[in-house]
Amino acid sequence: MTASTSSSISKRNASEMMTCTTSTSNNDTTTTPFSSSPSRRRPLSRRQRGNLATLLTRKSPFSNETGSLPIGEHDPEGAIALVRNAKILVVGAGGLGCEILKDLAMSCVVRDVVVMDLDTIDVTNLNRQFLFRSKDVGHSKAESAAKFINNRCPWMNVVPYHGKIQDKDAEFYKQFNVVISGLDNVEARRWLNGMINNLVEFDSDGDPIPESIIPIIDGGTEGFSGQSRLILPRITSCFECSLDAFAPSAAVPLCTIAETPRIPEHCIAYAYVLQWPRTFPDRKLDADSPSDMKWVFDRALERGEKFGIGGVTYMLTLGVVKNIIPAVASTNAIVSAVCVNEAMKVLSFCSQSLNTYKMYMGSEGIYSHTFVYEQKSTCPVCTAHTHRLSLPSTTTLNSLLQQLCDGEFRLEAPSITSSSKTLYMRKPAALEKATRGNLDKNLKELMTSGEELVVTDPVFPDTSLNLVVTFEDEKMA
Repeated sequence: MTASTSSSISKRNASEMMTCTTSTSNNDTTTTPFSSSPSRRRPLSRRQRGNLATLLTRKSPFSNETGSLPIGEHDPEGAIALVRNAKILVVGAGGLGCEILKDLAMSCVVRDVVVMDLDTIDVTNLNRQFLFRSKDVGHSKAESAAKFINNRCPWMNVVPYHGKIQDKDAEFYKQFNVVISGLDNVEARRWLNGMINNLVEFDSDGDPIPESIIPIIDGGTEGFSGQSRLILPRITSCFECSLDAFAPSAAVPLCTIAETPRIPEHCIAYAYVLQWPRTFPDRKLDADSPSDMKWVFDRALERGEKFGIGGVTYMLTLGVVKNIIPAVASTNAIVSAVCVNEAMKVLSFCSQSLNTYKMYMGSEGIYSHTFVYEQKSTCPVCTAHTHRLSLPSTTTLNSLLQQLCDGEFRLEAPSITSSSKTLYMRKPAALEKATRGNLDKNLKELMTSGEELVVTDPVFPDTSLNLVVTFEDEKMA
C-alpha cells in the first residue's frame, strides 16, 4: 500500500466518522446513520456497519431485560437518544481514565462528559497515558485530557475538574446518569461508593426509587490483572461489600525504617516519613509535586546506596508515597473497554448487563471470568444494619476507636456520639479539644451497656455507622 493510498483511506474514514456527528443545534443533528427516527435513516455504509448504531437501533434476543441483572427494556427507536442525552462522570484521568475517555469519544454517540482528577502530569505518565504530550508535563490531567478529546473529537463536550472528589457535594453528583470510576486507590473508591449510594431515595414501602439510582462502573488494574464491576446502589453489592478483598497496607515498624532497612520501600519510607519533616518542618510533602517527589527519590536513592539496597526507582517512589496501584497499558485498554461497554448497556439497555464482577488475569493468558459478588448483609454503606460489639466495660474509648480503624470497618478518623452526648468529635477544633478527655475514660463511665452509638468517618460521606456496644463482664454477672 502506498503512502498516498493510506492517506486517502484515512481521510475517507475520518470524513465518514465526522458525518456521524455533524451538529445543527444543541439537541438536533444531521446524523442520519445514528438518527433514532426511521424516516430519516439512510442505509449504513460498509465502514459504518457493525458500529454502535447497529447495536442500539436493532432488536436483539440478548437485550438487557433478558439478562440475569435486568435494568430496563431496550427500545431500538429511542436507544441512541438515551445515550446521546446522558451525562457521564469519569473519575480519574490517568492510565485507565485516558482509555475510558478515548472509548467514550470513539462511540460517536456520547456527548456530555465530566472528568475529575486531582493529579498533575508527570513525565513518567507519558509512556501509557496517551492523551498527554511533553508540553503537558506539570499541568492538570483532567484539563489536558479534556482539551485533547475536545480538539480531536469535536462531537464531544468534555468538561474538566481539577480537584478532589470530596470537594463536590451531593448536588453535583446527582446530575449524572452513570459514573465510571478509574481511580487508582482504595480510599477514594470507598468515598465515591459511599456518596453515590447515599443519593438513593426510597419510597413509602422502603424500596429504592429507580430514578435516584446512579449506576457505578468501577474499574481497577494491578499489573497484568484487572477487574471491572457494575454497582447498582442499594440493589447489588457495593465497593464496601468487597473491601475484604483489598488487603490493608501492612505497617512497617519505625525502628526498621530508621535502623535496619531491608528493601527499597524502607529507604523510600525513611526519606518521606523521617527526612522530609526534619528538612522541611513547616511544609507538608506534596505527593503530586514533581519537585517534592524528586527530592524524596534522591534521598531514598542515597539511603539505598548506603545500605547496599538496590531497586530504588522514581516509579517505585511514587507508588510507595502515593500508595497507588501500578498499571500496564494493555490491561488498562482491556478493562476500560469493558467499563465503557457496560456504560452503554446501562444507558441504552441494548444488551445484558454484567452481573456483577469481571476479572481479567493477563499474566495467565487472555483469560477472564465473571461472577456475582453477593451483597454483604452487614455492609455499613448499602445496608441498614446495626453492628454489635461485646467489650469489657474497662475498655477505653480510644481503644474502641482504634478497633474501628484496625478491624473490619477500616475507618480513618472516626467520631462517635451516644443518644445523650458527644463522646468524641474530631472537628471543629474546639469540640475536639472539649471531648479529648473522654479518650482515656472507660466505656462504663461514658455509656450504658447496650446503648446505641453513632459513628461518622470521612470514608462514609453524609452517612453513619450504627453501633451497639454491650459489656462482657455485665453479661457474665
